[in-house]
Amino acid sequence: GEFAGRIRVPDAAGGDAVGRQLTLQIRPLKADQFQAMAYYGGLPGQRQHEPEAMRLIGLRSENSLVLSGGPWAIFVNPEGCTLVDPKGGRIGKLKRVHRTSPTLGAVPPEGAMVLFDGTNVDHFVGAEMTKDGLLTQGSLIAPMFQDFDLHVEFRLPYMPLGDGQHRGFSGLFLLCRYDCQVLDSFGTERMFNGLGALYRQKAPDINMALPPLVWQTYDVRFTAPRWASDGTKVRNAHITSWVNGVKVQDNISLPTKTGAGKPEEPTLRPINIQDHGDPVRFRNLWIIDRG
Repeated sequence: GEFAGRIRVPDAAGGDAVGRQLTLQIRPLKADQFQAMAYYGGLPGQRQHEPEAMRLIGLRSENSLVLSGGPWAIFVNPEGCTLVDPKGGRIGKLKRVHRTSPTLGAVPPEGAMVLFDGTNVDHFVGAEMTKDGLLTQGSLIAPMFQDFDLHVEFRLPYMPLGDGQHRGFSGLFLLCRYDCQVLDSFGTERMFNGLGALYRQKAPDINMALPPLVWQTYDVRFTAPRWASDGTKVRNAHITSWVNGVKVQDNISLPTKTGAGKPEEPTLRPINIQDHGDPVRFRNLWIIDRG
């Protein structure tokens, strides 16, 4: 989870301690092992966030976790964190925080097509819906679009024994050619193929992954490539995307397909909600057709 609070640290000249905001993202690894990313100023996506991170490691004993690797030790329990300096003095506490995306539950604007609202899968090919009205991974959106704005809400599974692309792996495969990555990359360095990446082409500008098991949002503005009458491409596809309300790709020009995408050509293909075997769930999907 995520934690935030103020701690006492020496000033720049090494003198009296001053208060400074510290934030923490803790990620389980395997067995009782954990890692954490500590940031001054704020969590990723917050205004005062300082991107240089300290990576910490830790072991859990029952309901307590001890993190080390920074200039202090951190004792974690379900309610929060206590920081202790090398002399044993307490220098601050961090409280657990629960962030939600500002676009969570976004209402489809006038003119949008509602693709999935939990009542049926009529706009999909090969889709399945859970008993509680969620869309499972692995289906094609039946209507096809050229330029569009897409809103998707997704929930990643808790897979602490997995790593890399074996941990909450899915994706929004636009036109079955351009892959907007879905992955549990919470509490890691900015991953090349992490959540918000354009698969195998560009890392997200910021790692905006929230913890697994909470609802997150993906908003994508896609402009398809343009073609001449002889079949030559005259303009690349462009993607702008937001993860949990923060822009992670800014009008990126894609010179070709991503990864194992279908070859580029002047024909439309559907949007593929990818299935890599991990139980990712989706809800509140809608799209604006920009022509």
